[in-house]
Amino acid sequence: MEQPLNVLFLCTGNSARSILAEAIMNARGAPRFKAYSAGSHPAGRVNPFAIELLQKNRLPVDGLRSKSWDEFSGPAVPSVPELDFVFTVCDSAAGEVCPLWPGQPVTAHWGVEDPATVDGTEEDKRKAFFQAYHRLDNRIQLFLSLPLAKLDRVALTQRLKDIGDIGRS
Repeated sequence: MEQPLNVLFLCTGNSARSILAEAIMNARGAPRFKAYSAGSHPAGRVNPFAIELLQKNRLPVDGLRSKSWDEFSGPAVPSVPELDFVFTVCDSAAGEVCPLWPGQPVTAHWGVEDPATVDGTEEDKRKAFFQAYHRLDNRIQLFLSLPLAKLDRVALTQRLKDIGDIGRS
């Protein structure tokens, strides 16, 4: 069996959107893909609304944790998987200077509004997480349907950018 392609989802806090994307990709993309998530300034905990939503959708939550992108960067980290794809899912992380990633990953920005910043009732917050989850799920499903072996790097980069532009105003 071939090695899975490694995908890293980045967000500033690594508590909601990137965690959702990691769980969705690991559920939908296995065994072709292995997903990870990280943040530039990790919150240190996974948002409970993210965990609740993943469990409602029967996706595994074991092992999900808020972590720094330092765990995935640089030659000094021997256990780092060589990355094939890196997606930023928040606008702040997209604007930051990212570390050097192992391998030569294809990168794209798939910005999604932060459900963790929504004020209001618990129902308002659940609705925001639901919307973020579905936007990420749709993008991941589109990504999984790409004929990766038939696309050169330039064409693949453009397709990933196009997927990230879907639903953006």
